[in-house]
Amino acid sequence: MYKVKVYVTLRENVLDPQGSAVKGALHSLSYQEVQDVRIGKFMELMIEKNDRDIEEIVRDMCEKLLANTVIEDYRYEIEEVVAQ
Repeated sequence: MYKVKVYVTLRENVLDPQGSAVKGALHSLSYQEVQDVRIGKFMELMIEKNDRDIEEIVRDMCEKLLANTVIEDYRYEIEEVVAQ
């Protein structure tokens, strides 16, 4: 079994209106030191071990569904989980 953590964020050159709204709200709460906010997504997947390459499976899922690769970047971490 594998635990996969997927992080999806908007590309640097894509405007992030939700991030801007959060930054404004933080400033209104007197957190003036906040310079920028970027909002993203975090997903944790449990994937059953099989004969297919886990890297290939995760990359394929990200490219086809989990990230909009036109405007988003993604990265992931794969951890093998040992059953106890």
